Amino acid sequence: MKDQTFTPPSLPLAVIALALATFMQVLDSTIANVALPTIAGNLGVSSEQSTWVITSFAVCNAIALPLTGWFARRIGQLRLFILSVALFTLSSFLCGIATSMPELIAFRALQGFFAGPMFPMCQTLLLGIFPSVKRGTALALISMVTVVAPIVGPITGGWITDNYSWPWIFFINIPIGIFCCLTVWQQLKNRVDITAKLPVDFIGIALLVVGVGLLQVVLDLGNDADWFEATHIIVMTCIAVVCLISFVIWELTEEHPIVNLYLFKDRNYAVGTIALVLSYSAFFAINLILPQWLQIYMGYTSIWAGLASAPMGVLPLLLTPFVGKYAHKSDMRLLASISFLVIGLSCFMRAEFNTFVDFATVAQVQMFMGIGIAFMFMPLTTIFLSNLNGQEIADASGLTTFLRVLGGSFASSLTTWIWTRRADFHHATLTEHVSQYNPASVDYFQRMGGETLANFETVDGIIKVQSYMNSTIDYFYLLGWLFLALIVIVWFARGPFIKSASSGAAASAGH
Repeated sequence: MKDQTFTPPSLPLAVIALALATFMQVLDSTIANVALPTIAGNLGVSSEQSTWVITSFAVCNAIALPLTGWFARRIGQLRLFILSVALFTLSSFLCGIATSMPELIAFRALQGFFAGPMFPMCQTLLLGIFPSVKRGTALALISMVTVVAPIVGPITGGWITDNYSWPWIFFINIPIGIFCCLTVWQQLKNRVDITAKLPVDFIGIALLVVGVGLLQVVLDLGNDADWFEATHIIVMTCIAVVCLISFVIWELTEEHPIVNLYLFKDRNYAVGTIALVLSYSAFFAINLILPQWLQIYMGYTSIWAGLASAPMGVLPLLLTPFVGKYAHKSDMRLLASISFLVIGLSCFMRAEFNTFVDFATVAQVQMFMGIGIAFMFMPLTTIFLSNLNGQEIADASGLTTFLRVLGGSFASSLTTWIWTRRADFHHATLTEHVSQYNPASVDYFQRMGGETLANFETVDGIIKVQSYMNSTIDYFYLLGWLFLALIVIVWFARGPFIKSASSGAAASAGH
């Protein structure tokens, strides 16, 4: 049977426009981070208040993602993508002209909500314009964008803020968004897009908004509030848990659910999603802890910390086209296992770092990890989509992306919490050796000129740096073992994972 995949007038142009839209959306989730101090100063608010610029985006993005499948069924996949990009571009403009922090937070919330469907719809549309036997190429392209954009974001944000002004981190989206809307519509307007007039699951939406919204706020603000020592964190957590449990029960019994949770009945979807969420969360943790450690305790500027981290994107850029072209000849579980092994080894390499590690060593380990990254996203995405067709792909893309984003939020909160707690433990342990009963300690103070307050502060500073070094080592060992454990999980999936043209995989193209 001939593959019925829709082919746009210019496949390269359609791919470029779809990839650019996704790149813009992923980039915007990190580009504002480094500009927060400047934004806070210009708008006259505290640094704590400025973090809502990030939180508002994350909360609304997390709410919109699981709704993507329902929106796609209601208005169509192409219309949803175009509408999301257009409104994302408009909200970017509004963010750039905001004159107060409440305005900026409100516009960032809109930007986050409209950004939600963009990645899942890009993934769905890409799969629809590539022949089913070349599905790996489309997924590899998305994987490359997913890896490169978070690396470029902080570096670009820092450069724009330093050389121009913070509104331009939002204004740069405008020409990109206009180009993507016009090009994707022109290329895909003749694509068949089936819609359905479905009843609105108001109860499901309400439970989802409250549960996911409060959970995201708890994850974003929990560390600063010392977690469950704060009453408002306890209250929000309890409400979120009750709402999310009620949401799952409701959706499993509702005739027209807002989120298709029955996708998890498919073995490959469940295994692939679990492996993807856990591996992305661990990958996110690496990208969070390494730059922080380099900047705070190794004296790197934000730009140099970004440059030290950036080499992990070099090899994925070079290898991804080959992975997409030839991966279908290999077992996806094997490729994912290679990825987890390489990234795990890179974590163990970082666990050998000390406070004298140089820039070149950090960059080389990052580049080595890039081999693993090149083989991570595409095989896992292929696994969880392997048994799905048509509208199921949009449902699955939205749900898995939501869980991946939520996993990143958990990773962010847990990383900061574990890193700080382990540093406190090591600080207490090391401080025990600074006493008049320790000859080495006494000798050190004598060589410094005596036990003065200034010398004690100097020693405490040295101990703090070493404590965070030891905590960083502990965390990278933990991440290394987690990646090795994922090798076991991924082999619970059942092949084959690449469908032939006659298998009916092309159904996704026509719906």
